[in-house]
Amino acid sequence: MSLLKELIALYDRDLKALRNEIESYPDDASVWKKAEGINNPGGNVFLHLMGNLNTFFGAVYANTGYVRDRPLEFSASGISRAKLLAMLDEIHPIVLQVLRDFPAEKLGEIYPIKIFDEEKTVSYIFIHLETHLAYHLGQMNYHRRILS
Repeated sequence: MSLLKELIALYDRDLKALRNEIESYPDDASVWKKAEGINNPGGNVFLHLMGNLNTFFGAVYANTGYVRDRPLEFSASGISRAKLLAMLDEIHPIVLQVLRDFPAEKLGEIYPIKIFDEEKTVSYIFIHLETHLAYHLGQMNYHRRILS
């Protein structure tokens, strides 16, 4: 299996798991509830993931025009689960389509944006973004379970 097909499978799996996490919170308020020792509730972690995916897939490769407001990802609150899921429903197919359409021969090229002031290959960034998604997915799962 090619790297792109593997990435498609991983992103699809983890974006579906992200949906499940949001749906598994008992109510809208619990998504935003702070727990002792946890600085960012699930809602803010979710918004941070949406910011990443919309920036590094949507804006860069799908030309969505998305403009990131990173501070808002960590300061917003009270957004309903339905609205969060609508955000996910918007970006999920974009991520998969970018990966489906991406030419395998360009994976070794330098990603168009420096991240942390470093040039990295496209394949590195796609893998990094997936591991970032999985990492924060685990944080959300822990946050949700600690509240129940």
